[in-house]
Amino acid sequence: MSTTEIGRAAEARVADFLLAQGYTIFARNWRTRYCEIDIVAGRERVIYFIEVKSRKSDKFGGGMDYITFKKLKQMAFAARIFVSCHNWSGPYRLAAAGVTAGKIVFIDNIS
Repeated sequence: MSTTEIGRAAEARVADFLLAQGYTIFARNWRTRYCEIDIVAGRERVIYFIEVKSRKSDKFGGGMDYITFKKLKQMAFAARIFVSCHNWSGPYRLAAAGVTAGKIVFIDNIS
C-alpha cells in the first residue's frame, strides 16, 4: 500500500468516525492552487477544518505529533480561503485527527 493509499484510508476512517459522532462531512481533500484541507466537517453550526495524520506505529511518535506550527499556519490559511469562497460568516475551528496503529485521536480545537 502506498503512502497516499494509507493516508486516504486514514481519512476515510476519520470521516466514518466523525459521522458516527454526529458531524456532517462537507468536503474531503478540498484543494485550491495554494492549499488543501483533508476534511471539512460541521456540527452544531460550526465548521471544522480537519488535518489527518497517520502513522503505522507510535515508535517515532503518533500522528498528532506531526501537527507542527507550520502546519497550523497552513491550515489557518486554507480555512480562511474556504470560508471566503463559501461566504461563511459563522464560527469555525481548526481540528486534527491522528491515526496511529489503527487508533483515532481527535482534537476538535487546535488553534
